Amino acid sequence: MEKRKELSVFERGMIIGLHKGKHGASDISKILNIPRTTCQHVITKFCEEGLTDVTSRSGRPPLLTERSERTLIRQVKENRKVSIEEITENFNQLSLTQISTSTSRCILHKHDYFGWIGKRKPFVSEVNRQKRLKWCQERKFWNEEWDNIIWSDESRFLLFENDGQQWVWRKPQEKYDVDCLVPTVKSGNEGVMIWGCFVKNKLGPLVILDGKITGEVYKNLLDTHLLPFIESLDEDISFNFQDDNAPVHRANLVLEWKEENLISSIPWPAQSPDLNPIEHLWDHLGRKVHEHKPRPKNKRELIVVLEEEWLKIENNYLEKLVNSMPCRIEAVIESKGNPTRY
Repeated sequence: MEKRKELSVFERGMIIGLHKGKHGASDISKILNIPRTTCQHVITKFCEEGLTDVTSRSGRPPLLTERSERTLIRQVKENRKVSIEEITENFNQLSLTQISTSTSRCILHKHDYFGWIGKRKPFVSEVNRQKRLKWCQERKFWNEEWDNIIWSDESRFLLFENDGQQWVWRKPQEKYDVDCLVPTVKSGNEGVMIWGCFVKNKLGPLVILDGKITGEVYKNLLDTHLLPFIESLDEDISFNFQDDNAPVHRANLVLEWKEENLISSIPWPAQSPDLNPIEHLWDHLGRKVHEHKPRPKNKRELIVVLEEEWLKIENNYLEKLVNSMPCRIEAVIESKGNPTRY
């Protein structure tokens, strides 16, 4: 026989109403199409206790106390990247109460902790965290100043990207908390190294780099590609050149070349790709290469696609990137120098 669902308060009320109208349990059963025994039970409960609704049930008592649940949560907060099996095993070693992985998972969900794919961000040391924060505080009120910067960087594009993902336990709002991030590492996969630059309203050259990049190579790159780009810009505007703290960027012969050619550089905090809008330009270019049909199968084809997609980048996208700088500054200040969502 099919199991009936719990009667509603309205259905119980109809049973009592018919009972008060001098109908017996059998008649009520036929009228409402409800089993006679169920009707009789409702009538008896009403006559003895005056109740028509369902008495609340105590249910199964919780397996863990609030204190034990806090112990489990503390384990997760100490190591966000541990698996649910390890969480359960570690808890069972510390507690007299033994729980299963499903119980662990339910308790974590109860406290709003779920498994998420960790956001990948470069590691920031304590020294560099303080430098990033100070740098941003000094430029907190910059606005149009960002329009007069030539943004530059190198990036490696791989033929076969590594899609490995790291799961972390966190609350929804903890997406960019330091202990919930997954530090990025360099990859040894085959690919193409490129250098590029841009200003707010103009895309610069894309340069394919081959072999080891030394100070001499970087100086020649700037001489061959950066100088012509600067000459193509508005001569009434004084532009600052931005590059990061890579050793080749700070080589003595590079610094001497900049001084000789009157290239003014903006100081740059270490480990700060989230402050350089060109990083989003690389992401944009990478998505276009990934979507390109057919996909490049070797380095030569990858170079062709990179150059083709680079020229398709529109100026309004560059403007959007530069206009995001005040928000980037604010995000770093808010995070006290730690990595941000950018």
